[in-house]
Amino acid sequence: MKRCDYKENLKWDTKALYKDSKAFEDAYKELQTMLEKYEFYEGHILDSAQSLYEFLEFDMKFSRNMEQLIVYAQLKNDEDTSNSEFQTLYGRVMVLVEQYHVRCAFVVPELLKSKIEVITKYIKEEPRLKEYERSLKEIFKYQKHTLSSNEEKVLSTLTGAFMFPNEVYSLLTDTDLKFGKVRDDTGKLVELTEKNYRLFSKSDNRNVRKTSFKKLYQTYANFKNTYAALLSSEVKNNNKQATLRKYPSALNASLYAFDIPDEVYTTLIKEVRANIAPLSRYWKLKREALGLEKLHLYDTGASIVKDIKKKYSVEDAQKLIQESLSLLGDKYVSDINKAFKEHWIDFCPNDAKRNGGYCTCSYNVHPYILLSYNEDLENVSTLIHELGHAMHYYYAQTNQKYQDYGYSIFVAEVASQVNQILLSKYLINNTKDKEEKKYLIDDLIQDFKAAVYRQTMFAEFEKEIHEYEAKGGVLTNEVMNDMYYKLNKHYFGKNITIDKEIQYEWMRIPHFYMNFYVYQYATSYMAAIKIAMDILNKKDGIVEKYLEFLSLGSTKDPISSLKVAGVDMLDGKTMKEAFTYFDDLVTGLESLEQEGED
Repeated sequence: MKRCDYKENLKWDTKALYKDSKAFEDAYKELQTMLEKYEFYEGHILDSAQSLYEFLEFDMKFSRNMEQLIVYAQLKNDEDTSNSEFQTLYGRVMVLVEQYHVRCAFVVPELLKSKIEVITKYIKEEPRLKEYERSLKEIFKYQKHTLSSNEEKVLSTLTGAFMFPNEVYSLLTDTDLKFGKVRDDTGKLVELTEKNYRLFSKSDNRNVRKTSFKKLYQTYANFKNTYAALLSSEVKNNNKQATLRKYPSALNASLYAFDIPDEVYTTLIKEVRANIAPLSRYWKLKREALGLEKLHLYDTGASIVKDIKKKYSVEDAQKLIQESLSLLGDKYVSDINKAFKEHWIDFCPNDAKRNGGYCTCSYNVHPYILLSYNEDLENVSTLIHELGHAMHYYYAQTNQKYQDYGYSIFVAEVASQVNQILLSKYLINNTKDKEEKKYLIDDLIQDFKAAVYRQTMFAEFEKEIHEYEAKGGVLTNEVMNDMYYKLNKHYFGKNITIDKEIQYEWMRIPHFYMNFYVYQYATSYMAAIKIAMDILNKKDGIVEKYLEFLSLGSTKDPISSLKVAGVDMLDGKTMKEAFTYFDDLVTGLESLEQEGED
């Protein structure tokens, strides 16, 4: 269906950002004018405490309003990626972003010519600078990794070039790629897309699962050289920038930005690799439950309970979300309801819409959520996941100033995963139907598998390809296919057949263009398990501590932020507890299966 075929109540309201195209154009022109004024500050931002404060106020105003433009352009473009008007709109905003980076490239080098002691002195002279203290200290953290003013300007002019692989990847995958047609459960011939592939992968009909699996990956294989060139370019960009800025690796450069020790990344891989056994037990159980001689990768999405096919309208989903999150208090639930009432969410699964789901935010307005809602439990889970992000943004917005509201990506997935776990546990605890309980536990196991095992596998793949390129290797499609297939063999363990087509899956993953983002899905999920179980067990003070955590923004480093919620990611205990939790889920499902046999 096209976007115009859907009712307005299923679409987000972008008028909260700009009421019409004229308002957008006025805002755009105002920023173009402001952009010219940066030259008056160059060479003078440290003239005095007053000049520093005036510049920071000016830059903050520009950044806040530019963020609003970016979010608006992103939302409109993602509504329909085939719409040339929206493509142009987004392109214009990205040009402005690039111009901004060039214009203000002098700022960090100019600050770093001085010393942090000068900043401390200025803060005493001008108390209003106190609200910028954290962000100023953050800049001095990069002193040894910052280039000269001219070199920074040169790099800034390349911002668009660095973004090019991701932009081309998105256009190719979301707009141009066509997978052909497959027969659904009813025998009807339908168009296969990334949006509906998940439905086919969960089909009770094994032929539907197998056919859609093979057709999807064969299509990607047809473009293997293009995808290899795109990802290879992304990796080269990351490695070259890390080298220029004197980081030991691209991985270290990414983690350094968020105060995350490299050991967190490597320990995650080590711990997950050492705990494959429970997943292998689960595959054995699933193969037997499905009555298969061999379990293939295309079988893993099938439910072990075939007759539960509940549908949830948007209204049903809202009610279920309210009930499952009630442990977090009336205010949290009331704020969740704002997202529905004020149209923060775009539900339409229209043609050419950006694939997947996400939440984004403009500090000046409120968060926005993109979905392609198909009314199954997975969609409800995705919705409550993105609402977790929305509440994290919303509480940081309402409790922190603009320069401090953006929280670290290391903690970005915690709130979303806490919501998902609370939903799953609520459903499990409120059904007396053993078959439904098996279905729900199976679904929760699948969530753990996706967030911990699969994302850690992605993380190791990302680490491998960056290290391979850094050592002079050429990342051809054959090289990446081989790496990826071997990782699948290890991470999915025994009792499952690793189909050869999975070697092409890396081509599907947009997160490989986000510079070592994926590992945080796993670490966040492990942290979320700890928090959610504390909430379910009604640990003293946990709700208040958790809501405080959601309100911190970037006022604390991510490791310290999680400690507010009772989680220490450096002691190793959290990761070990997560695998105990997963083992218990598998054991519980095994027990229910045995009861059925008895």
